[in-house]
Amino acid sequence: MNPEIRKLFPATEKYVYLNSAAVAPLPITTVEAVLRQLKDVSSHGAEHYSDWIETKQRARALLAQNLGVNPSEIAFMRNTSDALAAVAAGFWAERDRLAGENIVSFLGEFPANYYPWRSVRDRLGIELRLCRERGGGVDVDELISLIDDRTAIVAISAIQFDSGFRSDLGRISAELKKRSGGRSLMVVDVIQALGATKFEMPSIGVDIVAGASHKWLCAPEGCGFLYISQDIRDSLTPLSPGWMSVIEPWNFSDRDQPLKSDALAWESGTGCSSLFYGLEESLKLLTEVGMDKIAAYLERLTDQLCEMLAGTDYEVISSRRPGEKSQIVCLRHRGGREAGAIASELADKQIIVSARNGRLRVAPHFFNNESDLDRLVSALPR
Repeated sequence: MNPEIRKLFPATEKYVYLNSAAVAPLPITTVEAVLRQLKDVSSHGAEHYSDWIETKQRARALLAQNLGVNPSEIAFMRNTSDALAAVAAGFWAERDRLAGENIVSFLGEFPANYYPWRSVRDRLGIELRLCRERGGGVDVDELISLIDDRTAIVAISAIQFDSGFRSDLGRISAELKKRSGGRSLMVVDVIQALGATKFEMPSIGVDIVAGASHKWLCAPEGCGFLYISQDIRDSLTPLSPGWMSVIEPWNFSDRDQPLKSDALAWESGTGCSSLFYGLEESLKLLTEVGMDKIAAYLERLTDQLCEMLAGTDYEVISSRRPGEKSQIVCLRHRGGREAGAIASELADKQIIVSARNGRLRVAPHFFNNESDLDRLVSALPR
């Protein structure tokens, strides 16, 4: 990737940073944007409040562009967990309970995409069906076999956090719509995907998306988001409305006005304006480079990493089959060395990776290059 991009990330001067699946480093332009807004408030109070709102709207539009959706279908939340919890609670809030309803998901989902559905199971008696991991990823055939005409929701991550497995969202969605008669919802967690690739969610058949800013989007923590397709808007109830959720929030005297008819009904308040300044800058950078180009670059880089590891003491756990591989590569020491200890040893050498579920997780982004891979492979303990 362009060396000028690397210069925007000061973390690359000290570290071989291969941990964007946890928290990505911030580009200097993003930090400057956050500080600019804070300094504005320090010097002028709320004098430039309209600029804060316009920045938030531009960030919303950039996010929508890279999901292939309309800005009015995106609500900002605190994080991915908030977004998924809002969906799980709001879907059954005003529906008649149907005997035998079920939710289909994956046993290895990140907890943010498990606990909301467990709560629905425990409170309402909705069956939670979980497919197993097989071959370093989701057994998509088994997951599809769990779907029937009583399936209300399929909840899955676009890319799995501890294996890097990329699910075929289009295939799963098509089977869901066919088997359920089009009545069910496809809910996708994209926090491990968006920023390393872009989407066209409507054409894939995804109804709801949850994600956040601090991983592949290279933005500050605190900017979660929730996409709700306008086609299924009436299937969910906003359970935590606030003053910004209504049609005319600045009309303080009308306390009987309705909620907004789109995803913005889920935005209860204003949020942290400085974070949206940072999010906008990061999204501008990723969009200008092109998320499709970033995805292609990372595919080449991770393919190269897997080739470099051939014949070493490390086994690649992640599927590298077309359609299943991603920018996350998970490894296991053939001799049984513990992944957490290996990650700590690498950190002592300023090489930053993660250990997840007994696997060493390597997650390069577009600011990484081949020399980073050389340093990693050379430093891996035998």
